[in-house]
This record gives sequence, C-alpha cells and structure tokens, in this order.
Amino acid sequence: MAKPSSRSPSELPQSGLSKEAVKLDLLPIEPTTLRPLPPKAQPGYYPGFSTLAQQKFWDDATREVVLSRVRDIPPIRFFTSEEATLLEAVLARVMPQDDRDDQHKIPILPAIDERLHSGRIDGYRYEAMPPDGEAHRLGLQAIDAGARQKYGKPFIDIGPREQDDILKAIQSGKPVAAEEIWRRMPVKRYWTMLLQDAADVYYAHPYAWDEIGFGGPAYPRGYFRQEDGQPEPWEVEEQRYSWAPPPTALSIRDAAEFWSPTHPGEEQAAGGEEGTH
Repeated sequence: MAKPSSRSPSELPQSGLSKEAVKLDLLPIEPTTLRPLPPKAQPGYYPGFSTLAQQKFWDDATREVVLSRVRDIPPIRFFTSEEATLLEAVLARVMPQDDRDDQHKIPILPAIDERLHSGRIDGYRYEAMPPDGEAHRLGLQAIDAGARQKYGKPFIDIGPREQDDILKAIQSGKPVAAEEIWRRMPVKRYWTMLLQDAADVYYAHPYAWDEIGFGGPAYPRGYFRQEDGQPEPWEVEEQRYSWAPPPTALSIRDAAEFWSPTHPGEEQAAGGEEGTH
C-alpha cells in the first residue's frame, strides 16, 4: 500500500473535482492514490443497506416517529439567525458531513433548536451549568470571541483548520478567549453538552443507521442472530474500504504529524480501522 503523502492539501491531486464539489481539504482521502473520496448518498461500510426499507415491519407509531426525522424538519425558532448560522458552522466541524451528498446530510441544527424551543431536557442539570439554552448561547459567544481574538475574524469567516483550532482549545479545556463566560459555566461541561446534542441528533436519524449498519427498530419483529456478529437476513455484510482523514484534520492528533511518512499510526489510519469517516 502506498504511504500517504506529507504534501500540503493544495499539492494533493484534485481528482477532477468540480467547483461545486466539497473542498479537497474537507474530504477523506483514498490513501493509495491520495485522491479525495467523493461525497456519497450513503457513506460507511454497508452499501445498499436501507433501514427505511424495513418500515413495513414496524408498528404505526414507530414508523411515524422514524419517518418524521426525515420528512419533518422543524423551523428555527429558538436561535436568532446569526446564532443559527454560527452554530451550523460549529456543527460542521464537530460532526462533519462532508462525505455525504447534499441530499443526504442530516439536519442537526433544526433538531437542537427544536429541543431548546420546546424546553426538553434530560431531566437533570449540573449545578454549575446554566439552563441548556443559555449555555448554548454563551458557548457560541465564546467560540466567536475566540476566533476574533486569535484570527481577527468571526468564526464563520475563518477556514476549517482554524475553526478546528478554536474548538480543540475548548475541548481541551483551554479556551483562548471569553474568560468571563467560562467563569459562568465549566468549559468541559459545555463541550460535553454540545457533543451530546450533535451526536444524539445524528445517530437518531435513519441515514446514520444506514451508515453504521444498524438494523433499526427491533419492535415488533425483533432480532434473532445473537452470536458471532452475524447480520440479520435483512441486513448486509460489512464491506470495508481504505480511507484516511483529510490532511488538514486536527482530530485525534496533529495533522502534520499524522500525515508524516514516519508516523507509527499511519498504516492503521490508512486502513480505515477506526470507524467510518
């Protein structure tokens, strides 16, 4: 297998991407050719699997709940238009969907907005945290303040790597700005809430179920193959393929180190063994 290049993203092959395609530095890379993997209707290791194709086996209530997640996207009612634009940019880095085509991106922002608008919570709140809606608004202010202080621009106007840098500082508990906000709420509690909201919405959607090979609601049909990880008859076998993270990614480790030909973790990542992209 050819080793990933240590060249900068601008030097990597463009693979004939059109102007409308997602930027090279946001796409996972095929490690043997160093070409970007184009967005798909269904990323992941289970091509052709469709949870929604099994809806005739669900009861009416289950079917309505699942289908509503695809067809009934709630309007933005909690966040202002400026806050919504900013949060959408944050979510694009926290839960990237650049490997999905536009028709199959999962609408995370509207579902978070709906939760906050309706006042739905987990049933508890940490004493040091403000109410969820206030925490989200404060967090957005702090994220934007960090971008302005470090890069002299709003968060939505800086590049994805710079955005990752601001978010990674928060994730590590070392934000670069807005000390007064972080005195009002613990930075790591906020980060946990943000990630939990994003992941809850993403993995409650049937498109994400297709991506990870989850068979969907088990009621009323149920599952019966309980051993050896065998798929049910309506599921498909896992089909892995090689991929590597975008060369600009800051996830897990510094991207420059990750893409170094001598980095010891290179072969594992190139094989796509740490999950779907």
